[in-house]
Amino acid sequence: MRTALLQITSSDDPEANLSMVSDLIRRAAAEGAEFVLTPEVTNCVSASRTRQEEVLRMPEEDPFLAAMPALARELGIWLLLGSIGLKTNDPDGRFANRSFLFSPEGAEVAWYDKIHMFDVQVSETETYRESAGYRPGTRAVVAEADFAPIGMSVCYDVRFPALYRTLAQAGARILTVPAAFSPVTGAAHWESLLRARAIETGCWVLAPAQCGTHAATRGRARSTHGHGMAVAPWGEVIVDQGTEPGIASFDLDLGAVDTARGKVPSLSHDREFTLDR
Repeated sequence: MRTALLQITSSDDPEANLSMVSDLIRRAAAEGAEFVLTPEVTNCVSASRTRQEEVLRMPEEDPFLAAMPALARELGIWLLLGSIGLKTNDPDGRFANRSFLFSPEGAEVAWYDKIHMFDVQVSETETYRESAGYRPGTRAVVAEADFAPIGMSVCYDVRFPALYRTLAQAGARILTVPAAFSPVTGAAHWESLLRARAIETGCWVLAPAQCGTHAATRGRARSTHGHGMAVAPWGEVIVDQGTEPGIASFDLDLGAVDTARGKVPSLSHDREFTLDR
């Protein structure tokens, strides 16, 4: 299946991002892609809660959620909108970091809210408190695409292998990890984490990424690691997009899942154990 990862540098202007991403999706489809994936927070990369309050929308009012399924239907493609920030009805006022899968008919097949929040201090000058602005999800999701079951996740989720084992044992053959990884943790851990999740589960791991320095109307400009990747079930890196925006297309061979799992069927080798302290 011809598949395309989009690597982009979203700003904090959703309207401009929608135009940019729509053009890239059209280009990917014109080049033969049947399955196109975008990164985390495709609609708005911002470190400013004030700016997010200004530009994010409720799901029924969001321009991306109006445009993307229509574009999938027009182009006849499967489309993973890696994630977008959305307002919610929660009394705490926090947003949702939500991923969507759309079918070639324009149907919303599944949605997933990022479970694990990036609350870290990676250096004296680089601190993130994602949970201050975004509420965590509570449900794991395997989306039933007609070509393969897809286990959905977002970015920091990749550090929690139990989630991916659960998805794979529930039938997932592809794992999606759209991301806006920090440059520091990305350089140290990104490739290793993606390869580990592929090897542990015998799944394809598809990880479209944000890259570069993101224009900011308010607050500080964020930077992201890039290196959108496709990792095969045996752990080989098939795509590494480096640090520049663009489209990376490749053939997704789902037979590689059976091959990898046939060699090392570890998904069926769980054993109960006790912990002594």
